[in-house]
Amino acid sequence: MHPLISASDLAQAIQHGDILVLDASMALPGQAFDPQQRFANAHIASAVRFDIDTFSDPDSPLPHTIPGQARFARLATERGMANAKRIVFYDQDGMACAARAWWLTRLFGHERVQVLEGGLAAWKSAGLPLESGPDLAAPAPFVSRPRYDRLHGTGDVLDIVQGRLPGLILDARSRGRFEGRDPEPRAGIESGHMPGARSLPYTELLDDNGRFLPVDTLKEKFAGLGVTDTTAVTCSCGSGMTACMIALALVSIGAGAGEPAVYDGSWAEWASTPDSPIVCGA
Repeated sequence: MHPLISASDLAQAIQHGDILVLDASMALPGQAFDPQQRFANAHIASAVRFDIDTFSDPDSPLPHTIPGQARFARLATERGMANAKRIVFYDQDGMACAARAWWLTRLFGHERVQVLEGGLAAWKSAGLPLESGPDLAAPAPFVSRPRYDRLHGTGDVLDIVQGRLPGLILDARSRGRFEGRDPEPRAGIESGHMPGARSLPYTELLDDNGRFLPVDTLKEKFAGLGVTDTTAVTCSCGSGMTACMIALALVSIGAGAGEPAVYDGSWAEWASTPDSPIVCGA
């Protein structure tokens, strides 16, 4: 199943049932809005909420760290994310949160997962209907079958940096943060990047409508950063959110060697871990 779906194709798929649409919106650093209120005001018909912070480890000091297997399964069951259902995530603004939800759900073994390309803006532009009101999730059993090959931790990334593990790290943060010129949004975190990492701000993957660039353009962009058919890619960012946009783009065009991995803790973890090597500059 292709990881992206257009607004028109989603509208048709909804008519045939056996599909669950989830609004995964949350406020990213620099944004200030209430995603739950926005959902109540207007959402795709029959959609339910997927709160990324709820689907996170409540004991982790890092933002929205992946939850344990049992927690994810319980919450997914409550949301009605049955394994047999086709799952489509969307964002009220952009696609980054939907990409995180897509990656997280696939991490725990659900393969029939897609992202609405262009988010709710694309749905509105297509003149498709919205409804208002509360979240009416209907529970349905979810069985977790983790795919932890899609996840990297600090030890994995350190092995790549020190040459013990082959791979390329792509960083989705802004170039100013990557080069150490701009501050990190989280207090006490030094900016810069991991040795050998390459900068790919996730916004550079998108066109003016917030959709991914054409396939050939994306392939050229990744090839220019050193991604080949034999390259194992690790995606990183500030806290594991926008890194999933790089992963989504790679999977959508079939680039790299197999599935990309996401460094869940990303820069928030790396820069707060003692003795982690940090480089500034291009």
